[in-house]
Amino acid sequence: MKKSLITLALLAACSFSAQAKLAAPAQTDEAKAKAAEAAAKTAHAGKVDSYKLCMSMEKTASHWQKTAKGLGKEAKPASATPACADPGAFAWPLPAAPATAASAAPAAVAKAAPAATPAKK
Repeated sequence: MKKSLITLALLAACSFSAQAKLAAPAQTDEAKAKAAEAAAKTAHAGKVDSYKLCMSMEKTASHWQKTAKGLGKEAKPASATPACADPGAFAWPLPAAPATAASAAPAAVAKAAPAATPAKK
């Protein structure tokens, strides 16, 4: 029993040290773009959540003010709050065309179009 526990502990220690020595794989441009898009989506989702929270707080406050006025209580807002700002729909910018394709396109168009030849007399 004692030998099996010691063996198991040594195997676990060796596997952790082997994993620590492995290098992380290099990210490609596509993986970096996907990560940036995911981060932008997460940030936008946070803005949308904040907007929805602001709207619900405004709705609750207006209901409270109506109810308080009906009961004869004075209903003043404690402080001025900024208006809720709608973040709009999520829009991710399209990736830019590579520089080589942009510079090659005018040359390809020039080759494809026939040159104007003067009319013979």
